[in-house]
Amino acid sequence: MADRVSAGERISRVEARELYTLPLTELGRLADLRRRQIKRAAYGGRGNEIVTYIIDRNINYSNICNVYCKFCNFYRTEKDADAYVLGEAELDEKIAELVALGGTNVLLQGGHHPSLTMDYYLNMLGHIREKFPRVNVHGFSPPEFQHFARVFNLPLREVIVRFKEAGLGSIPGGGGEILVNAVRERVSPLKCDADQWLTVMETAHELGLNSSATMMFGHIETLDDRLEHLQRLRDLQDRTHGFTAFICWTFQAAGTVLKAPTAGSYEYLRMQALARIFLDNFPNVQASWVTQGGSIGQVALKFGANDFGSLMMEENVVSQAGATFRMTLEEIRRLIRAAGYEPCQRDNWYGLIN
Repeated sequence: MADRVSAGERISRVEARELYTLPLTELGRLADLRRRQIKRAAYGGRGNEIVTYIIDRNINYSNICNVYCKFCNFYRTEKDADAYVLGEAELDEKIAELVALGGTNVLLQGGHHPSLTMDYYLNMLGHIREKFPRVNVHGFSPPEFQHFARVFNLPLREVIVRFKEAGLGSIPGGGGEILVNAVRERVSPLKCDADQWLTVMETAHELGLNSSATMMFGHIETLDDRLEHLQRLRDLQDRTHGFTAFICWTFQAAGTVLKAPTAGSYEYLRMQALARIFLDNFPNVQASWVTQGGSIGQVALKFGANDFGSLMMEENVVSQAGATFRMTLEEIRRLIRAAGYEPCQRDNWYGLIN
């Protein structure tokens, strides 16, 4: 099996299951080898030496949501005292702070708000594009788009087209969780199913919008569920080549309804390494220091990750479930250098900024 990975060959789900049982250090070595195979031609031949990061900000335009996912401690109903919807002045203040730090990207996500209109979203996108033309809006997860299509009574493709025309630049991979309906029905029964999630991504890719892909694991799913998730991502990437990166993280349990034993850093590293090997058509894998902390994020660079993720100026969702790690730009750069790589800021499409 190791010989096939060394030769740069694709592995099957059955083979991935076998690789999962390897000693962690050996699995990490193979993931690092796969990273070097994939990044060999990147950045003018310097891809093996570079670890990228991005300066962006997560902005949750609203915390009102009516799907009540069992792993979420962030959502509120319209009647809750701390429910909110951001206006233009609040958006401007947050994005101006991002730009002042050299940021180029805003991750814009909210809940499934039952009563916001199409005009609210289109006006928000148009306002950001006009006021901050150099900032990419990486916004609205697949479950949100399925929600929009239903609430606005429009075809999904038309909704995505309108959002793109208004200023949407790319789509994050939120709401992926585990792309197995038996799992989704237990942890988020009111959210879109696996096929609907993938349909949003395929449609977006066809329309020229790139996206990231994610996996939240370490709750009620099995290893076979995780492998099915990875298989479905790889199959779609074979068709569209629209995914820019894969990011996985472990379920954060604090304060959530979902009662499940959480996975630790050992399992996180094992799963990231396996994903890097299996997802041979994904150009980038991002370390999840936000849930694992800086030290494990640094170790993850030896387990297949080539990107350190975001400065994460603001994060409101997983922090509500217990993940409270924060870092400065200086700390991010220091950790990358200490691991033996050159830190480079990137844009949303993994182009180098400096």
